[in-house]
Amino acid sequence: MKKIVIFASGSGTNAENIIRHFKNTKSATVVAVFSNSEKAKVLDRAEKLEVPSVVFSKEALSSDSVLGKLISFQPDLIVLAGFLLKFPQNIIEAYSDKIINIHPALLPKYGGKGMYGMNVHRAIVENKESETGITIHFVNENYDEGNIIFQKSIALSGTETPEEVASKIHELEQEHFPEVIEKLLTQNA
Repeated sequence: MKKIVIFASGSGTNAENIIRHFKNTKSATVVAVFSNSEKAKVLDRAEKLEVPSVVFSKEALSSDSVLGKLISFQPDLIVLAGFLLKFPQNIIEAYSDKIINIHPALLPKYGGKGMYGMNVHRAIVENKESETGITIHFVNENYDEGNIIFQKSIALSGTETPEEVASKIHELEQEHFPEVIEKLLTQNA
């Protein structure tokens, strides 16, 4: 069975969805949730779903201590699900092409430092985009520039608020993120 480690910084709705998805399969399991915030709601979700969690400081992320803890779980895939820090080079090198992220826009548009969550949705509304969507991509040393694995778009009417766009994007994430992860893991079996 393949092993997944999730990195998350916030509420953890995508993390919970992924954990629940893989509890019902024989292909993979989420073995740990890593978070840079001891107050992140994702930690409560992980505990309720009986998934161990690891909390670390921003400073510790690029140290060998986080890498060492990660290695102890022997992940086949690392999934960033609402993880807001730049991923460190030492982990990227150790897990080349085994780290993926989900972005709430159609990259390369609206990517880069500071472009996450409501920042992205506000920019899309302000620029009167006719569509938006999600991008699942590999993680490299630059924000949102790794090779694209999957994109799904939705049309916008031009009357949506940033909150309404966020809701539509969340639905896409919930529907497609676990499926793409499962497909990636079975392709590499």
